[in-house]
Amino acid sequence: METPRIRVLLLCGGQSTEHEISLESCKSVAAAIDHERFQPLVAGITREGVWNYYGEGSFVEEADDPTKIHLIPDAPMCYPGRSTKGAVLYVDGKDEVVPFDVAFPVLHGMHGEDGTIQGLFEMFGVPYVGCDYTSSANCMDKDITKILLNSAGFRTAYSLVIHRGESLSEAYVEERLGMPLFVKPARTGSSVGISKVKNAEGLTGALEEAFKYDDKVLLEECIVGREIECGVLELPDKQLFVAQPGEVVPHDEFYSYAAKYLSSEGATVIPCADLAEEDAEEVKRLAAKAFHVLGCSGMARIDFFLSNQGDWVLNEVNTIPGFTSISLYPQMMKNSGIPYPELITNLIENALSRHSGTKFLLK
Repeated sequence: METPRIRVLLLCGGQSTEHEISLESCKSVAAAIDHERFQPLVAGITREGVWNYYGEGSFVEEADDPTKIHLIPDAPMCYPGRSTKGAVLYVDGKDEVVPFDVAFPVLHGMHGEDGTIQGLFEMFGVPYVGCDYTSSANCMDKDITKILLNSAGFRTAYSLVIHRGESLSEAYVEERLGMPLFVKPARTGSSVGISKVKNAEGLTGALEEAFKYDDKVLLEECIVGREIECGVLELPDKQLFVAQPGEVVPHDEFYSYAAKYLSSEGATVIPCADLAEEDAEEVKRLAAKAFHVLGCSGMARIDFFLSNQGDWVLNEVNTIPGFTSISLYPQMMKNSGIPYPELITNLIENALSRHSGTKFLLK
């Protein structure tokens, strides 16, 4: 008797500023997943938060243009729940529910990487790919991430935190952090809302831009050095695999949203950084340690600066890194011997293994 395929709910889109990147990532995952072992079922979340069901069919239009890609409209609405069959999707117009065995949130930013969707899957008792709700929330908030990492002895960029309605004098900021500096929303990804400020006169505009996206903003010292990234993968046997580090060489002021996704001229992405062996091993060790300190599971891309003084400065932790065809995380894994389809298989198997024998009910 033929073994039934594992039903994988691929969840994409969402209400964050990274909606289009999520669609691009999900498109790549859906194309590369092992269709003999897995049955991908796509649900797309609109910008308004409506869940639409696409199943194994097409789910995006303008797929080759990252500025225009969007969910196919007029798909039947759906919503997740739990029944006697386990985790299911209730789909408008269907007489029967659609069960799924494991969820794969290919969501970036708010309501995707911040622990909210992970908490929902916990409530429904379904295995899911990636970090749990606690580590997702902690890694999404750059301020909290710094506090946890600093307590474990990591060097991070010095920063100040300001909330909406508060103020800091320009002289105080410049005295504490120097110029230039970065202004960042505390809880966004893909460099959304980030500005590089070169003088005190630019601070007000940068804060206004950042507060468009969050009520809490970081002002952060500028680290001069190389941008080195590490891909961490938790294998089904719970062992950690850290890929050979990659490097991003921005051709603009910094690695902005446009440089990451819209312009091929914005940066050079190097899947295998030219590092001395001892430096490569050290940053891999630091990445694995940070993964454990923050309670991560499944996967993470951990970004560092190698300063001109030779210090490793941990920049941020991405719990759902980009999965587009040009994203560095899958490129680093491929370069280290784990091709894209195998990477996806590992992530799904890790989710099933991690939740097997716990409160999760596998049907």
